[in-house]
Amino acid sequence: MTKTASPREMTRRQLLSGTVAASASFAIGTGFIAAPDAAWALEVTHLKPETMATLVRMARDIYPHDQVGDEYYVIAVRGYDSAEMAEMVEAGISALDAAAQGRGHASYLDVGWERDRVDILRAMEESHFFQTVRGGLVTGLYNQKAVWPIFGYEGESFSEGGYLDRGFNDINWL
Repeated sequence: MTKTASPREMTRRQLLSGTVAASASFAIGTGFIAAPDAAWALEVTHLKPETMATLVRMARDIYPHDQVGDEYYVIAVRGYDSAEMAEMVEAGISALDAAAQGRGHASYLDVGWERDRVDILRAMEESHFFQTVRGGLVTGLYNQKAVWPIFGYEGESFSEGGYLDRGFNDINWL
């Protein structure tokens, strides 16, 4: 017989994992955002939780990779939750939501089809907000060592003897 821990004996991680797994909807609390279908949760300090959730969706729409989990996108946009960036990001997300509302949706997060979200992003791709987020995502997402194996990148090769002795001639499609 397995003993189940009482709520007072549970760790915070056990409590959160059980709560998130049992929750059936997207939960947004004071300064905290979590999704039951994602392996991430994030505490925000300068942005509204809805803004951060929209920023994560926007990041996924700009650089879509089905094999990359939301937690990597969260890490990539975490830097926008700062006092210096908050005003610009909140205004940009408001403009994004307004563009979605102009197309008959409640907000950008409520746009169900990726193609429709991409059309909204294309309409604002010349804006300072979009260019700032897109530019920051290049390094924010692809500079994460945990993401490299997903794309088949083995990392720097100098410490392993260089690429000539480590994978330079291993292409099998020629």
